[in-house]
Amino acid sequence: MKKLKSMLWISALALMAGGVVQAQNLQGTWQGELPGGAKPLRIVIKVSLEDDKLKAMTFSIDQGGQPIPASAITRDGSTVKIGMAAINGSYEGKLSPDGNTITGTWTQGNPTPLNLVRATKDTEWTIPEPPPPPKIMAADAKPEFEVATIKPSTVTEGFGFTVNRSGMLTTHNTTLKDLIKISFGVHPKQIVNAPSWIESDHYDVTAKPSIEGVPSVPQLMKMTQGLVLDRFQLKFHREKKELSVYALTIGKLGLKITEETSNPTGLPGFGGGGPRGLNVRNATMGEFADFLQTQVMDQPVVDQTGLGSKRYNFILKWTPAGPGAITGAAAGGGPAAPAGDNLDAPPDIYAAMQQQLGLKMESTKAPVDVMVIDRVEKPSEN
Repeated sequence: MKKLKSMLWISALALMAGGVVQAQNLQGTWQGELPGGAKPLRIVIKVSLEDDKLKAMTFSIDQGGQPIPASAITRDGSTVKIGMAAINGSYEGKLSPDGNTITGTWTQGNPTPLNLVRATKDTEWTIPEPPPPPKIMAADAKPEFEVATIKPSTVTEGFGFTVNRSGMLTTHNTTLKDLIKISFGVHPKQIVNAPSWIESDHYDVTAKPSIEGVPSVPQLMKMTQGLVLDRFQLKFHREKKELSVYALTIGKLGLKITEETSNPTGLPGFGGGGPRGLNVRNATMGEFADFLQTQVMDQPVVDQTGLGSKRYNFILKWTPAGPGAITGAAAGGGPAAPAGDNLDAPPDIYAAMQQQLGLKMESTKAPVDVMVIDRVEKPSEN
């Protein structure tokens, strides 16, 4: 019996040692080109070993080279897997017998081939120095857009609304309804008495603020409101109207998301990570509700979580209820339609919120503000 125990102990040690050796064999700098766009993107992944655990840092050096930490990295035989929760991406590949190449696939939406080669000091690409932190507008600043151009859109697909490090706003394929939704924080059902062209005419907008720096969400909304009021000659009044809404609350089991405390005045980020995948960064629940009601759901969303100004990072993945559907189930929040033959597909948006975020969204009736349009004109010449 003692001999058997000794053999088992030796075997366990051998397995542990084998795992460490495998991890050590993966250490180093790996690089490869990700196809797509006008030219491939150069990707660098640096793998290290800390406390017998693999760590990885990824750099897209043609997109600024900011470090993106891996949320997980594993090696099982020749199979290497790297998770990138921060950007809703993942990589999986096969390590060659000589340990110098990994043939695999990068997934962030659609799978894309990405083959990596172990770099040497002579062959590794230079990672650019990360840019300094962006300048943030003072909280009491009252910026305006001092210069703005509004032109008919040259892009026929997609939607863009971005603010760069200097505070410059750029949009593409944007309707006036989009601008009203974003700047006033309303759902389309809260916009009443508007002409049909506010959602059929599309524009590209470039607007420079009077104060340099990244604005807060209220500052950005106020500037965009001023742009809409001035250039589209918008006049309106508000009324209360009882509408069907989605109430966003905390589920019975509590929140399952991570609070972000490092950037209390920064803008939130809402990025796509594949079909029905949403990567949320630095957002309050109110901002999340505004995003849902303007970009995802079929009726207004009211934040009733009571979480106030706390900001969070999380990823939400869901499956639409059926072909062409935007939301999960119908207004009652019942089960979604089957996801076809894909057994690994995420649930509908209601179940996904509860399972992944600890949030609950239910349909109810509530009095909400509506914007009654009194006057609006197509934009003035630039």
